[in-house]
Amino acid sequence: MTKLNEESLTDLNLLLSVEGIGPGKIHSLLARFKTVDNIFSSGYNQLIKTPGINKNLAGRILKSCSTRSKIRDITLRELDRLRKMNAYVATVWDEEYPDLLKKIYAPPLLLFCKGIMHKRDEFPIAVVGTRQPTGYGRIQTEKLTAELAAQKITIVSGLARGIDSITHSAALKNSARTIAVIGSGLDVIYPPENKKLFEQISEHGLIVSEYGLGTKPDAQNFPRRNRLSSLAAFSGAVLVELLARLGPDWDSPLPA
Repeated sequence: MTKLNEESLTDLNLLLSVEGIGPGKIHSLLARFKTVDNIFSSGYNQLIKTPGINKNLAGRILKSCSTRSKIRDITLRELDRLRKMNAYVATVWDEEYPDLLKKIYAPPLLLFCKGIMHKRDEFPIAVVGTRQPTGYGRIQTEKLTAELAAQKITIVSGLARGIDSITHSAALKNSARTIAVIGSGLDVIYPPENKKLFEQISEHGLIVSEYGLGTKPDAQNFPRRNRLSSLAAFSGAVLVELLARLGPDWDSPLPA
């Protein structure tokens, strides 16, 4: 659970609601003003002195204050729904937020989580691959995941059909920690047939999304999801499951 109180979280969501403002610009604003509250209490002339904040953006930031009551209601409702789901929101300033993710450019300010971030999750490995693996690819994915599990390595994937689902299932079967980074809200399980797998991962690992509740799994969400799960943001290394398309002539065990 985030250490930010409800008012500070409301201010952060208010800033995120401003068109043209994303994590990069918010980090820039915070470098200058230190807190989100200071950003909204500053004047127009102070805002435009911040790198990346032009006159239009400064005007939109100040104008957004009129919608704070609405954003506060939305924030409180979302927090209540998260609690009922046994889920929570973590910010980039919280201990629960993965250290590796903090080191990427403009890390997401909010992560919606179901499950627990564990100390042994600090250096995970991502396993990604096709949604239509061959039979041989399935076998090799299970084998490689089992070898990672035997070394007590946390395994990250994206809960998609194919290699992702095989990876998560194999990790759970071998009593390994596994993290699913999804491209929708925590309340929108995709694909729907992975509902049981979703619950198993949340009980024995962690489900993570940078999208608020109710967000559908639209195509434009997945490049951002992949930025977290596959590009070493969450992971110390990435294993791309090429075997899913290859035949049985390739076989190489993981080093001990």
